[in-house]
Amino acid sequence: MPSLASRINHCARLTGIFTLRSGKTSNTYFDKYQFESDPQLLHDITQAMTPLIPAGTQVLAGLEMGGIPIVTVLSFVTGIPCAFVRKEPKAHGTCRYAEGATLAGKRFILVEDVVSSGGAIVDALTKLKADGLFPSAALCVIDRETGGREALSSVGLELRSLLTFSQVESGA
Repeated sequence: MPSLASRINHCARLTGIFTLRSGKTSNTYFDKYQFESDPQLLHDITQAMTPLIPAGTQVLAGLEMGGIPIVTVLSFVTGIPCAFVRKEPKAHGTCRYAEGATLAGKRFILVEDVVSSGGAIVDALTKLKADGLFPSAALCVIDRETGGREALSSVGLELRSLLTFSQVESGA
């Protein structure tokens, strides 16, 4: 059976010219919705991510939008409750930016799909810290190896990745 990196590479790696969230351009793009919409591949990814979860984690918090499918299945696989962190608080209903399991007083981690600059995680971290909440780590499926790990480290957050860009590219 092909490796997980090879399977992700085959279904989600696109080549061309793409603008990333950071504003930088890249000749490679990982269409995470391709691996997130494949039930067997998503299940296999979350099974492989389980050992990355720090001991004592009480809540898995997925970032909108790509982190939501991953955190939902990861929660199902591990039995750890999950929360969903929006980019912006909704303007109706509860008006919260974090939904689902409560993060207050809990040991939690952030879950993302692909990390490039780390900007989406840093943005979420800013909101969380303002509310006195601080995750113990961040997990992602793919670290593009373009400064995200370093950016998160500079704000005191460890990034644990299932795979790196190099591993997916080589199919290792």
